[in-house]
Amino acid sequence: MHSNQMIRTAWPCLGLSLLSLLAATPALAHHPFGMPEGSGITAWQGVISGIGHPLLGPDHLLFLLAIALVGLRQPRRWVLPLLALGLGGSLVSQLVPLPSTLETAAEACVSLTLVLEGLVILGRLPVWLLLPAISLHGYLLGGAVIGAEPAPLLAYGLGLLIGQGVLLLAVTSVSSRLLEGFGSNGRQIAAGIWIGIGAAFTWSLLVP
Repeated sequence: MHSNQMIRTAWPCLGLSLLSLLAATPALAHHPFGMPEGSGITAWQGVISGIGHPLLGPDHLLFLLAIALVGLRQPRRWVLPLLALGLGGSLVSQLVPLPSTLETAAEACVSLTLVLEGLVILGRLPVWLLLPAISLHGYLLGGAVIGAEPAPLLAYGLGLLIGQGVLLLAVTSVSSRLLEGFGSNGRQIAAGIWIGIGAAFTWSLLVP
């Protein structure tokens, strides 16, 4: 019993330390490792960028990680809908590109999805709101390959599928154990951390 209490106490502390490292700034709509944008990207770079983009962007990564704490019933069944809507958002970005004048507002909305997710973890908002939220993430992720040729565009989509798919499978697989480890209090603390980070990201984008 004592060891369980120690685990439950350690989880939030560990999470806070990790998140403080991840939460330096919200994600930017650029490829990892300084790769070229749009028409300048190759198919191989598209795959690498698609895998790395949601993992290197703190707001995208934190959104995916927190799904483990939502308390989904049969969490594995959520993987395909979340992946499909995320990739669907990326597809929409190719058909209806985001105007440059709305980029900051769109990134702020993505940051606010962390606040939304924290409220879902607390039970203040319904779980289904995660679906349009991940579509918004996908829409902004798709903006990195506007103007690309079909081959790198498809390669980027494959990379997104691999990167997000592996991470979603991982977090849904450990969800029940994480929830048990965090306990009720730890889960509330984690939700508060996510809300605070989302609010901080949004503030940093909207207030110069």
